[in-house]
Amino acid sequence: MNNVDVLAIGAHPDDVELGCGGALAKFISEGKTCAILDLTKGELGTRGTPEQRAQEAQEASKILGITQREQANLPDGGIQNSEDMQRIVIGWIRHFRPSLLLINAPTDRHPDHPHAAQLCIDAAFKSGLRQIQTTMDGNVQEAHRPKTIFHYIQFWNIKPDIIMDITGHLDTKISSVNAYASQFYNPDSDEPETAISSKNFIDSIRYRSQDMGRLIYTDAGEGFISAQPMGCQMLTDLI
Repeated sequence: MNNVDVLAIGAHPDDVELGCGGALAKFISEGKTCAILDLTKGELGTRGTPEQRAQEAQEASKILGITQREQANLPDGGIQNSEDMQRIVIGWIRHFRPSLLLINAPTDRHPDHPHAAQLCIDAAFKSGLRQIQTTMDGNVQEAHRPKTIFHYIQFWNIKPDIIMDITGHLDTKISSVNAYASQFYNPDSDEPETAISSKNFIDSIRYRSQDMGRLIYTDAGEGFISAQPMGCQMLTDLI
């Protein structure tokens, strides 16, 4: 088994880095084990190629300290909350057996993002049902359900339920995003402009994190939306 503390799932390569790269960098710095699952290869992207994005994803993983990153090979632009796709995601959840699952935004500009979010929520629940049998590499998998699921925030601004302090890890997050040179701001590129290739967009990644930090009186933060009611032993445990 490849048990990890945190599994971050993204509809496309770069979703995870943009949404929760700082959190992953912090988790890893504190000894937590983390993995990334990309649901698609981003083959419908206006800029770059799937091969380039795969190489960029590996470079971004090195920057974050991620040693386990897998590809689910679902169709870009065609993610559906179907039984077939659920079984694929169930297999990967059972493979990694995370306590914490980080997933796409519940609503966003790209339809793949909310579709992937609901797919992951349903797959995470069904992953805990022993009567649903899955295999990987010829081995029957044990049922497993993550304890906690959070959505990260993507293109659209969404009010977070909780903000994680990523002070000291913002530069690592930005470096992991910049690893996707085919996708983001490059004044020397002759590829078509997109909503995420402008300088304003790449600058917004830093100032959004700084603004999230401002709200909790730290230098930088990342916001998350809980997929279920949050609990604590004492309200004083919260900042």
